[in-house]
Amino acid sequence: MPRPNETVAEHPAEAWRQNLRGDHDTQLRGPRPEWWWTGLAPAACPGRQPDGTLTALPQPNLATCTREAVLATFDNCWTLTETLFAGLQGEEAFYRPPYHHLRHPMIFYYCHPAALYINKLRVAGLIDAPLNPYFERIFETGVDEMRWDDMSKNEMQWPSFAEAHTYRQQVYATVREVIQTHPELADGHAPITMSSPLWALFMGFDHERIHLETSSVLIRELPVELVQRPAEWPKLHPSAGVETAFPPKAGRDYPTPALLDIAAAQVRIGKPLAWPSFGWDNEYGERRASVQAFQVESQLVSNGAFLEFIQSGGYLEQHWWTEAGWAWRGFRNSKWPCFWVPDGPAGLHRYRLRTQFETIPMPWNWPVEVNAHEAAAFCAWRSTRDGQPCRLPTEAEHHALRDASWAETNPAFHVDGATLGRETGWNSQLAHGSPWPVDAGTPAASGAQDVFGNLWQWHGDDFNPLPGGKVHPFYDDFSTPCYDGQHQMILGGSWISCGDEAGVWARFHFRPHFYQHAGFRVVHAAHDGGVVRLGAEDSGRQVYEDARIVDEYMLLHHGEPKSQMPWPGGPQCATAFPQRCAHWLLDGAREFGSGTARALDIGCAVGGASFELAREFGEVLGVDLSRAFIDAAEGLQKDGARPYFLRDEGDLGKTVTARIDPAIERKRAHFRQADACSLPAELADFDAVLLANLLCRLPSPKSLLGRLGGERGLVKVGGLVALFSPYSWLEQFTPREAWLGGFEADGQPVKSADALKAFMREEGFVLRREEEVPLVIREHARKFQFIVTHGMLWQRET
Repeated sequence: MPRPNETVAEHPAEAWRQNLRGDHDTQLRGPRPEWWWTGLAPAACPGRQPDGTLTALPQPNLATCTREAVLATFDNCWTLTETLFAGLQGEEAFYRPPYHHLRHPMIFYYCHPAALYINKLRVAGLIDAPLNPYFERIFETGVDEMRWDDMSKNEMQWPSFAEAHTYRQQVYATVREVIQTHPELADGHAPITMSSPLWALFMGFDHERIHLETSSVLIRELPVELVQRPAEWPKLHPSAGVETAFPPKAGRDYPTPALLDIAAAQVRIGKPLAWPSFGWDNEYGERRASVQAFQVESQLVSNGAFLEFIQSGGYLEQHWWTEAGWAWRGFRNSKWPCFWVPDGPAGLHRYRLRTQFETIPMPWNWPVEVNAHEAAAFCAWRSTRDGQPCRLPTEAEHHALRDASWAETNPAFHVDGATLGRETGWNSQLAHGSPWPVDAGTPAASGAQDVFGNLWQWHGDDFNPLPGGKVHPFYDDFSTPCYDGQHQMILGGSWISCGDEAGVWARFHFRPHFYQHAGFRVVHAAHDGGVVRLGAEDSGRQVYEDARIVDEYMLLHHGEPKSQMPWPGGPQCATAFPQRCAHWLLDGAREFGSGTARALDIGCAVGGASFELAREFGEVLGVDLSRAFIDAAEGLQKDGARPYFLRDEGDLGKTVTARIDPAIERKRAHFRQADACSLPAELADFDAVLLANLLCRLPSPKSLLGRLGGERGLVKVGGLVALFSPYSWLEQFTPREAWLGGFEADGQPVKSADALKAFMREEGFVLRREEEVPLVIREHARKFQFIVTHGMLWQRET
């Protein structure tokens, strides 16, 4: 599997190469001329330093900010983004997918923050209309890859660079006008809170800062010949570029950390609602935790310390790794961290380091950058080597390392990055253009260095909500989809974290196989530190990974009706629900002439409706968030049959085999793991879309409904959508704030069906059919769920 610094011979017919038009290749090389900057050029931008580089400004104080200060923050964010992208050399750098094929090419991230500004300003009522509906659809949603082998096809035809550049010019002018004219930014304005429409503006600022960091990682993953450090981008820390003797030695080339004794403590987690800065929804709420005494290493794990793990065979011995970690390591054939570049034969273990834009001599005293799988394997190895339990810290333990005063001052809130690094000793907000040595920062009173800044730090907790926290209506699917037990907590921010993410209340996350500017420190303790793990009762998204649930859905989708409901007095009309839904849609396609070329089954589970649609549709794509469901559906597609357990009572029952009707051409059906709330942009223009028993199990139903129509909608004009839902709203699956109905507003009941009809009509759909559609789910021979879904068939008119 190629790595980011390898040159790979590729077939000229690769789909992504269709985007290489050649119009701007020469212009996109070398230092950027004046036309490049759609906002302020760096020489005129707030945050410019005496050496001509930029650093990041702090967040505005929403209680006291002037219009000029808000405009300076916007210009600083915007120009930093364009300075970063000025490092891309040639057209290929914008359109080549990353080596792992899990994310979009850089052209997406060039426009994504701009599109989000427009979409969120519209949601908040700050502007009335879209600028470019097509762009605001295709650049709206990024990719949260399900697994390390969930490769994007990268077959999409993206807009040209000239079109993208023009769009950024338009967005810049629009946002600037909002800042210059909005009355709530006048002198002496009232504090801006999350109930203000202007919250969306500051959301846009911090969203762009997040993607400044994300884009920097993706640029780092490009071949080094496609990038070049812009003169205006912060320089590497002065410790970079020093050649050292090989092999490196602890105490000479990298420091040996002290082992700190941290006393038992009570900690409070959560951002105060009254703090006058923008914050993401997951930061609010409150958790008080009792932290047991523990020992922790004073520094982040250095490159030199991690080399010891590699030299001992750490990447070759499965017993150090979790099952998922070992599967990832094997798939990627990883033998060292992603950004290490071999410098000689593999067994020699000599390496250089790929930084943002160049490859330098390995700084053994910098913190190692790894994913969570690698960090956990290192801790397991250290446990054996040191003869005592070692693990990642928990979020509560991270709070125990902090100075108490930081919760009152939030140092990154008051000064720019250069000042923060110089006066506070935090390598954050672009104080430098790289990490610094693990012992370079100012330690906390606990003795721990880099509690904040330098690198994000992997923690053992699942990403989780704080009690009392609520989603924000301007971005109701920012955090909630990731409370799924599949995203791991990172804390502390990195050298490039800016604004809210550089602050003391930032809580962020990534899937454990994902690379960010992230490292870790090691805790020595026999207890688990109060680690927060999300189970099925906490995260509805995990429910459908359970083997027992897979068996239930195999029966629901592929079982004989007499097995689904064996009792003569039971609701026989409720069996074969997926097939009835499919035929409802097929009948509609014939009646309303929508076509039968392509169908999309969202929330396909184990594929019962997908295969039934394949009787008449030429191509059917089934998507589901559950990996277990997709694996089962793919097995049926491949083999035509799959065994499952038909439960009678307790552990009693029998194994039966589901079989796909031989009359169905199984090759017409394909399956893909995907999140219904953030479906890939390349999915568009289907003749028919099915959503069966799905809507009230989504963290953000409107995110999916909003994808059905409009520019590059899932449904073509004239196409059909079949919706079936019992409206069983549960906070386990959907935050109350995101329910379509089932509550009172202004003393009046809000019904889901009425809200759904209003939404669909506004999106340009006409209701063609409506019906009550029952289903039955067998749990065992004497227990069944009887459900009546509300079925609606909609046709897109505009």
